[in-house]
Amino acid sequence: MNKKCVVLLSGGLDSSTCLAVAKDHGYDCYTLSIDYGQRHRAELRASKNIAEVLSDHPHKVVRINLTAIGGSALTDPDIEVPDYDAEAADIPVTYVPARNTIFLSTALAYAEVVGAEAIFIGVTAVDYSGYPDCRAEYIASFEHMANLATKAGVEGQRLKIITPLIDLNKAQIIELGHALGFDYSLTISCYNADQHGAACGQCDSCHYRREGFAQAGIADPTRYAS
Repeated sequence: MNKKCVVLLSGGLDSSTCLAVAKDHGYDCYTLSIDYGQRHRAELRASKNIAEVLSDHPHKVVRINLTAIGGSALTDPDIEVPDYDAEAADIPVTYVPARNTIFLSTALAYAEVVGAEAIFIGVTAVDYSGYPDCRAEYIASFEHMANLATKAGVEGQRLKIITPLIDLNKAQIIELGHALGFDYSLTISCYNADQHGAACGQCDSCHYRREGFAQAGIADPTRYAS
């Protein structure tokens, strides 16, 4: 394999499927997780385990303390993670301000260092909970900026931001990963998992995950606390 990519890996269902797709497409994958002060450490442990299965390189974790900024239920302990609400219309409090911009910028720096030609990120515009930084137009704008703002871009080594899940719903994502032989028991998607990695079963992320497995007709391997 001579084409390299950086894969943003959170330890959740979407990013793990994205890694499986990148590997299936023949990329030499460098995995990157961001320790941004999220509510639990279980997803970081999951990402390390997943990287050990699917990547030939040491998994990299970069710490960026977003708790210093707060503004999200995932970074501020004073803001509770809400239960899933089918009637909710606003951007939820689990949105982390500028998170994907920060993550992609970090991945961009790593891509320059390792000589990667692509960054894979598992955003989806279908089951995206209203997050503005999961839309295709945002990704296109970031890619344009990346090729203006880097040494590699100026020298003609264009970088691509690849979003293989952008038009898929959760069931389709699960079907894709299942077809690639990925083991979803390794993943943690919950916003409020306990210290052992058991999912709360009540948050938006748990709802979409549980519904996705049911719609795909595939057994859900998630350990739910309730």
